[in-house]
Amino acid sequence: MNKLSSGLGIKPTDRIVVVRIGSATLQFYRNQELVKSYTISTSRRPPSNVKHSLGTPRGLHAIAERIGAGQPPGMVFKSRVSTGHHYSELPEAAEEPSLITGRILWLTGLEPGVNQGGEVDTHERYIYIHGTNREGRIGEPISAGCVLMRNIDVVELYEEVRTGDWVWITD
Repeated sequence: MNKLSSGLGIKPTDRIVVVRIGSATLQFYRNQELVKSYTISTSRRPPSNVKHSLGTPRGLHAIAERIGAGQPPGMVFKSRVSTGHHYSELPEAAEEPSLITGRILWLTGLEPGVNQGGEVDTHERYIYIHGTNREGRIGEPISAGCVLMRNIDVVELYEEVRTGDWVWITD
């Protein structure tokens, strides 16, 4: 990653999240030491950085925004705003493929032409790391491009990361 960061002219962060699509895992590192590994879900479609592909985008990203501080695990968000309801309180939750719950870590691409700008802009695609009402399916490819976590796991990760921290998404 140091080679990539020097090519982009940016300094590595002390906290780095690594998402591995193939193994459905997310690792959180602090000062190059593995702190915690989680099982996650990514897209049901092939990985892709292209707008409207519904694929999980690859490459180097950063956390652009952290949303949901103080909300209970399982809280449902619509347009990044708390609805005031846990997913279990919503009758339609059983019908929804995956609600946005718990916390939101909104990603932005750091690689121009790869995941930043134009038809490949991760931030404009609203790609998040977030909780889901489908916790029993974590580990399966079920999202529309986002990285899904168990609610308690995304709350835990949220407390560890900061805006600007790197997120590396790889096959």
